[in-house]
Amino acid sequence: MKNILVTGVGGPTPRSFVRAVKKFGGDEASKYRFIGVDCNSLAYGLYDNSLFATSYVVPRADDDRYWNKINEIIDQEKIEAAIVLPEVEVLEWAKSSEKIKSEIKVHLPDYTLANTLVNKHRLHEILGETSWVPKFRKVDPGQYNFKKLSDEVGDEFWIRSTEGSSGLGSLKIESESSLAQWISINGGVKEFIATEYLPGRNMACKMLYFDGKLARTACAERVNYIMAKVAPSGITGNTSFGRLINEPGLVEISEQTLDYISKEAGSELNGIFTVDFKEDTNGVPKITEINIRHVAFTSSFAAGGANLPMDTLTYLFSGSLTPERVDYTYEKGLIFLRDVDSLPLVMNENDLLG
Repeated sequence: MKNILVTGVGGPTPRSFVRAVKKFGGDEASKYRFIGVDCNSLAYGLYDNSLFATSYVVPRADDDRYWNKINEIIDQEKIEAAIVLPEVEVLEWAKSSEKIKSEIKVHLPDYTLANTLVNKHRLHEILGETSWVPKFRKVDPGQYNFKKLSDEVGDEFWIRSTEGSSGLGSLKIESESSLAQWISINGGVKEFIATEYLPGRNMACKMLYFDGKLARTACAERVNYIMAKVAPSGITGNTSFGRLINEPGLVEISEQTLDYISKEAGSELNGIFTVDFKEDTNGVPKITEINIRHVAFTSSFAAGGANLPMDTLTYLFSGSLTPERVDYTYEKGLIFLRDVDSLPLVMNENDLLG
């Protein structure tokens, strides 16, 4: 049995990764034993025995004690591979791989590339001369000109933090007063990005790379969000209802974009990337961000037949996949439903009640 360390298990994404393997991985799933870690002793995943054989509380990734504890767990649990999912830990592991004292398998992007992608304004700047991103501008919360801002990105625009997930600092802005109030409410956000408001579909394209080669792709549409009513933007970053979709055009744009950025960064593509799109008024998809990790509904992809977590573990321990590349497709009308800490439900949209 292979012992796999999984970080950040208090969040939904690491648990979704493990569910994809254990619930939808077939007979191969029995090969893997998962050990969870998190910096919060109240993290739900630490106590979920259905997913993790054992768990540990560790210091934060920016704590000097972090690597000592991680290495202690690696040694004690005979860890053979690590699945690193919160962005702060992806960056730390990518930057400090030499601090791992044992030979274990990891699937991480190059640090320079990852550091480029986590900042949404930096990403937009790199792609600014292309047609792949909407109109945008960085916003200093302490000093900005609303008229100039609206002249550049439109009378209605989207504001959000340049870093972070779950729609941090996000809101549709329609007036100068609403922007001022929103900046005041989000006092902890040091930098925002304003982008052209995109009213169309919200889609994600997952791109799985190994050693410079694209191995797997899969697309989905986000429609509704868990606990959407508690967020002024209606977006919490945790999808409750979505569609598993076949969008080869998104795959093509995502591949071209990641190739472009990797060349700019001088980095080889390796890891899992989730390219987020929103359609403009003409139905043209524009990139809004690129995550350097799986997303919370990765087990929904797996339930629909695109088990990217299982693909990842298979490659890590065998060094290959058969076939080498798969662009996952689904039957028409396939949707997924999710709730907090529940297995996803996949069905045809025509089977919805009412």
